Amino acid sequence: MRLVVARCSVDYVGRLTAHLPSAVRLLMVKADGSVLVHSDGGSYKPLNWMSPPCWLIEEPGRWVVQNKAGEQLQIALEEVLTDVRHEFGVDPGLTKDGVESHLQVLLAEHVATLGHGWSLVRREFPTPIGPVDLMCRDADGRSVAVEIKRRGEIDGVEQLTRYLELLNRDPLLAPVQGIFAAQQIKPQARTLAEDRGIRCVVLDYDILRGLDSGEFRLF
Repeated sequence: MRLVVARCSVDYVGRLTAHLPSAVRLLMVKADGSVLVHSDGGSYKPLNWMSPPCWLIEEPGRWVVQNKAGEQLQIALEEVLTDVRHEFGVDPGLTKDGVESHLQVLLAEHVATLGHGWSLVRREFPTPIGPVDLMCRDADGRSVAVEIKRRGEIDGVEQLTRYLELLNRDPLLAPVQGIFAAQQIKPQARTLAEDRGIRCVVLDYDILRGLDSGEFRLF
């Protein structure tokens, strides 16, 4: 990674033209060849950039970044304040906590959270249009399909509705009830689910992990 802080102006020449007047900016050159122009604001989004494959041509007081299509990022360097390089090595990538797969594993391990005497039949229970997250049986032995989301929205309810329609065609499973489980459920999704006879369950991720000694809060 090369980081250059410089007073510069920037012109993009390609399918359209764009101009950044003279100002102090951060020029970022990554190992993959991409070049990004940042200001001290605007969060993570660069003011302009060139994505790889591209190459950087350095001339006195001027950078030209060009790609295979002939588009150019032309940077006029008026004053270079800092120019440093850092070797980052291989990045291990982002590990997300609390994603749907984690919730599925935890709820499968604590399926009694959904009701006393409940049991897990299978995770990723197959249907012709894809697997439903959990297939369970309640205390009376009835089939219950559980769809799990981090954030419960209407699309998730529609997805579970399609699963239930197909699962209820199987005489060995029918009647199959549905549970829509999420860390947050939007009011519109809750209304639609309840209108279709689907029970909504709000999951507390920390409690499922055993980080809270209180009772599970299911709403």
